[in-house]
Amino acid sequence: MTQQTVLLRDGTSLPLVGLGTYGLRGDAGAREVAAALSEGYRLLDTAAQYGNEAAVGEGIRRSGLPREQVLVTTKVAGGDQGRGATTRGVQESLRRLALDYVDILLIHWPNPSRGLFVETWLEMLRLREEGLVRSVGTSNFRPEQLALLHAESGEWPQLNQIQLSPVLPRSEAVAFHREHGIVTQAWGPLGGREGLPGQIPLEKVARRHGVTPSQVALRWSIEQNIVVIPKSSSAERRKQNLDLWSFSLSDADRSDLAALALGEEHAWDSRSHEEW
Repeated sequence: MTQQTVLLRDGTSLPLVGLGTYGLRGDAGAREVAAALSEGYRLLDTAAQYGNEAAVGEGIRRSGLPREQVLVTTKVAGGDQGRGATTRGVQESLRRLALDYVDILLIHWPNPSRGLFVETWLEMLRLREEGLVRSVGTSNFRPEQLALLHAESGEWPQLNQIQLSPVLPRSEAVAFHREHGIVTQAWGPLGGREGLPGQIPLEKVARRHGVTPSQVALRWSIEQNIVVIPKSSSAERRKQNLDLWSFSLSDADRSDLAALALGEEHAWDSRSHEEW
């Protein structure tokens, strides 16, 4: 199944739909990753914090695909932030993945109480120069936190992965990203945490197009060139999540979905929410 892509500033072509792997662990997780790759997924999202990098790496090997055909994202955990610790953390991620390099490396959370995210960013840039990382970015960063990285390094992240769905459109963050050439990537694009499934406007739009509500939610993001990484252990749902190119949303559809939008205060705030 041919996918549309978006370009990072460094020239990397990123599929608009990837696979989130949170919760996919062990042999079963490896099987699901391999199956997803056979179904057409080419972007995998994992993290040291998820405890499943080994399963993701095994899934890639079982798929039989050439390494260069799979884009692998992992993330620096909170406990691995800082000079030296970041390098050791990335080396451990590569060991668990059994890969020579990672395509995209993100800072998982800024964790401002530690005061180490700038130091971590500078070390990630060095790791890129050494070839251990191809592209560098962030996850859960606010505009002012992104601006601080740029002020200290002269470089914006290639992408910022944030909590985003039709119920959390994050319009100001998305606009900031566009202004500075940062690709927006959505975690939680199906809005499960915020109660999007089952909402009447979403169901109405899905019926209009003869598709599932999940497909509508994902289409809403990719029409804005926002990369989505839905997770599912169901082969049928994974296939539906990739099948987003046969319909498009109308102005009336977007108006219906806009009624679902919650305020920014409903998103996890990385000024206070920290993870390790």
